[in-house]
Amino acid sequence: MSSIAIKTENLKKIYFLEGAQIDALKGIDLEIYEGEMVALMGPSGSGKSTLLHLIGGIDIPTEGKVFIHGTDIFSLNEKRLARFRNENIGFVFQFHYLLPEFTALENVMFPVQIYSKGDAEEKAREILERLGLSHRINHKPSQMSGGEQQRVAIARAIVNRPSIIIADEPTGNLDSRNTETVMKIFREMNDKDNVTIIIATHDKDVANYCKRTIYLRDGILVNE
Repeated sequence: MSSIAIKTENLKKIYFLEGAQIDALKGIDLEIYEGEMVALMGPSGSGKSTLLHLIGGIDIPTEGKVFIHGTDIFSLNEKRLARFRNENIGFVFQFHYLLPEFTALENVMFPVQIYSKGDAEEKAREILERLGLSHRINHKPSQMSGGEQQRVAIARAIVNRPSIIIADEPTGNLDSRNTETVMKIFREMNDKDNVTIIIATHDKDVANYCKRTIYLRDGILVNE
C-alpha cells in the first residue's frame, strides 16, 4: 500500500475581517496517498483555496497540523520551510503569475536557480519541450496565448521534479481545448511520474480526470 503523502490533523483557519470572525476551516482531517490525483470541489467560500494554501505551507493554520511525507511542516523555521516547499511541492494557480519582463525559459529557470540545483537552463528547456513549448522558449508572456502561459506556469511548478503538485483552479481562465491539454499534462505526470496531485476546481469535467473527489462545504469535509 502506498504511503501517505499529505495528512492534516484538526486543521482550522480563522480570519478576522472588520471585527467579524470567519471560520474558513473547521477541523479538517485528511489523508492523500502517494500517487493519488485528487479533485477538491465545493462552492465558492467553502475553504478550498485556504486548505490548499495550508497544505502547501504558504499560509499558517490557526490550529492543527500538516504533514508532508511525514514531516510536520509548521515545525520548520521559515527558511527550512521555504526550502522544503521548493524541493517537494509545485504550485499552479488560476492566474499564472509569470514575470512579464522575462521569457518562458527565464521564468522556468528561477526555481532551479534559487538553490543552485544543477543546470537551470538545461532543466528548463527539457521541461518546456516536454510540454510542447519549445517554440515559445524565448517568448515573453505577452507573446503567448493563455493556454501557453498556463503551461509555462506548470513547467515552472515541475522543473524541480516535486513529488506533490498543488493546483488551485488551474483551468479557471482556459477554454475547453486548453483545459483538456492542461489536464492531460497533469494526468500524464500522475500516471508516468507518480506525482501526487490535488486540484481545486468547480469543473466536473476537470474532476473526472482525477481518481478521487473530495468535497468541502462551509469549511468542513462532506462525503466523497
